[in-house]
Amino acid sequence: MLRAQSLQCVRDDRCLFSELSFTVAAGEVASIEGRNGSGKTSLLRILCGIRLPDAGAVYWENTEIGRLGPGYHVHVGYIGHADGVKLDLTPRENLVFAASLGSWRESAGIEDVLERVGLYALEDVPTRVLSAGQKRRLALARLLATSADLWVLDEPLSSLDRAGIALFETLLHEHLAHGGLAVMTTHHRLPLEDATVRRLDLSAQ
Repeated sequence: MLRAQSLQCVRDDRCLFSELSFTVAAGEVASIEGRNGSGKTSLLRILCGIRLPDAGAVYWENTEIGRLGPGYHVHVGYIGHADGVKLDLTPRENLVFAASLGSWRESAGIEDVLERVGLYALEDVPTRVLSAGQKRRLALARLLATSADLWVLDEPLSSLDRAGIALFETLLHEHLAHGGLAVMTTHHRLPLEDATVRRLDLSAQ
């Protein structure tokens, strides 16, 4: 379970949000909504432990994430605005590098993962020659292959075509069905009728 308690975020002397509290349990999604500049990306970075809140705390399984350190990060799979892939490496090498970080799902074979996201025929080309949509699929491959319980996703559908969006929806459904949880921002309303979705509008802060 992820729990945010009384979070506050200040940027450029402006309070983006304060006294923000919510929980996300296994099988649930928190959908972060709000106008541009309302702090959606800042909130995701706080939940990942990349940025410290100006007040409040984030808890994983009732322990403050700062006390967990790297023990928390192995539970988190993050996709930001950037794809987080190394352009000089091939898709295969990118996943080998991800595996070396220690959060690799043991049952995930690299070729199987690349085939799942539609990149199997491109596994040995430099990532820099891939299209924007293919790079996003590679980011999804890295996410799919990790053992992360918590997915933190900032506009994960960016650059994806209709088939890519359908693929992401399938992967998210499977993640939730296996007890995973997710916090995400997206302008695309996902069909998540079978999941508990907690919608948080930062514009109301």
